[in-house]
Amino acid sequence: MNPTASVTVGMHGTDTVVVREELTVRHHVPSMPAVYGTPMMIYLMEMASANAIHPHLPDGWVSVGAEVNIRHLAATPIGRTVTATGTVTAINERLVMFRVEAHDGVRLIGEGTHVRGVINLAKFEERLAREPR
Repeated sequence: MNPTASVTVGMHGTDTVVVREELTVRHHVPSMPAVYGTPMMIYLMEMASANAIHPHLPDGWVSVGAEVNIRHLAATPIGRTVTATGTVTAINERLVMFRVEAHDGVRLIGEGTHVRGVINLAKFEERLAREPR
């Protein structure tokens, strides 16, 4: 079975968040500025990419992050809305490659590439349960 058979190059997904204090660098490191954190931007890009392909995967299959190569280009203050987009650029059976971007309503704040692996969730969880704790 090829779980990515219905995934095609060009598919895209989005995710959006309003920057709140808990999404800022300062929330985690008080001596830093109150701007949108890079890890939060990357997470948004990952979710946008997952949104692009999730409806096209077979029942019981999901995608998980496997690789990120991101540049954070500009600071975003509290209150702005950030929208991330993930666009499928290539598919290699169980790996899906994306071009990702994030915009804050004023400018492009991040860009790069992302790879998601497609897994059978039940089999993955079974394998995980067998690992030593």
